[in-house]
Amino acid sequence: MRVAIYVRVSTQRQAQTQTIEQQIERLKASIIDKGWRLEAEHIYRDDGRSGAKLNRPGLDSLRDHAALAEFDVVLVTAPDRLARNYVHQVLVIEELVKKGVPIEFLDRPMSDDPHDQLLLQIRGAVAEYERTLIADRMRRGRLTKYRAGQLLPWTRPPYGYRVNPDHPRDPTLVHLDEAEVAMVVQIFEWYLEPQTTLYSIAKRLSDLFLPTPSGKSRWNVSTVRGILKNPAYTGNAYTNRSRPVPATHRKSALLPIGPGASIAPCPVEDWVLIPVPAIVTQETFDRVQTKLSLNQQMAPRNNKVHHYLLRGLVSCGKCRLSTTARTLPTAYPYYVCRGKTDALRAAQGQRCTARFIPANQLDDLIWQDLCLVLTQPDILHYTLERAHGGHWLPQELQSQLEALQRASQQMEHQQARLLDAYIANVIQLPELERKRKELAQKQEALHKQEIQLQATSSQRVALSQVANSIEVFCAKIRPVLEHASFEQKRQLVELLIDRVIVLDNDVEIRYAIPTQPEGPHIPFCHLRSDYRRNVR
Repeated sequence: MRVAIYVRVSTQRQAQTQTIEQQIERLKASIIDKGWRLEAEHIYRDDGRSGAKLNRPGLDSLRDHAALAEFDVVLVTAPDRLARNYVHQVLVIEELVKKGVPIEFLDRPMSDDPHDQLLLQIRGAVAEYERTLIADRMRRGRLTKYRAGQLLPWTRPPYGYRVNPDHPRDPTLVHLDEAEVAMVVQIFEWYLEPQTTLYSIAKRLSDLFLPTPSGKSRWNVSTVRGILKNPAYTGNAYTNRSRPVPATHRKSALLPIGPGASIAPCPVEDWVLIPVPAIVTQETFDRVQTKLSLNQQMAPRNNKVHHYLLRGLVSCGKCRLSTTARTLPTAYPYYVCRGKTDALRAAQGQRCTARFIPANQLDDLIWQDLCLVLTQPDILHYTLERAHGGHWLPQELQSQLEALQRASQQMEHQQARLLDAYIANVIQLPELERKRKELAQKQEALHKQEIQLQATSSQRVALSQVANSIEVFCAKIRPVLEHASFEQKRQLVELLIDRVIVLDNDVEIRYAIPTQPEGPHIPFCHLRSDYRRNVR
């Protein structure tokens, strides 16, 4: 019998101490005892790979070759070598069994017996617990070493620092790269010069053809800001300054929140200090932080000298980015897409081609439409009726519902044809009962799916019940509209408009009408107004 073996260790230390070779020797000895045949190319190994994920080169190669029927059975020492997570274990085992390649475990032989399957589940749960326990112990161990000053917080040293390749996390072996140190000092000095900006420093560094910390040829503002804000250059490297949290921000208001995790700051008292060689003085670093803070306060996005009714609410329909408000020297105000002004996009030849949006015209247009919506409740009622009819359901959801309805009709036709075949003596009663049972099971499954989708759609159209609350809210707002000051208009716009999207001559307004009389607890964003050729 042709056999393949799979071996894995979690850390490089285990790989270096020949733990994985011990697994291979045990598996080979068992293969010899059973009289099986093992080819060298069918030894699949993952050195220093965690069992918490299925994304492993050795395991991927094993699954690919199993699909080609290159071996008849897979031998593994224990289930936790295959995967730490029980769900992952079952997934791989079932996948290989379907391909005609069963998995056998050397330490814990398994069968189809329910007791063995239950034992596999229990062992999988214990392996998950052990993985969590190991991760927590490693975290606490690292934190203890950080506090003792025995471990660097860097996975990659900052620009200007070098670490010992044999002991990359040892703080006592950190040394400086003199050429990069000179550039770090120069960056701090440049920024303290009058009228110097982060953009100008990034441009000067790029013009010098100096490689970035990651080895690229073009510097950007975020890299320069990261250097200027890094306290390690004063000799104070900190760890435990941030923690991972679920992603909450998006690149643009028109784009979904990205997957993965974001970063949130930890309290200052939780920071752990690890001393490293200093490059700039604390005084210079503090002066730079003061200028960075001042520039942020005086940035155009925080400049309230000019009045822009839609500040922070306008997006470009071409590149899906937000816009900034700007008044030109000619005293004409505009909303300008960030894709036109971003230096990095310009350097990469990706500058947005959308034209400037006249601010006064757009502000007047939006305010007029907002007043129309609040003074004519028929518009709101019509929109709510459309929502109640399911017109605003996502296209994918509607397609799924239609597909299920067609499938249900097909099942009914099959039932009728089956009965006709029985009456015509084409099939016998046992065959009729068996096929009717199969069709009934399929119909039941389709019915359950349809119920789930209808429940989802009901959640989306339940907003039709809030028409009266919206009418009460609008009645409170109408008396203010005619004589509203700019501040009052701005408050209403922030409250009632979710986004304004401008694409050439087209304007789309996305409203967020409050669905409770006392305030905007549940925004209703289905109401949209589209304008054509109104902004020139």
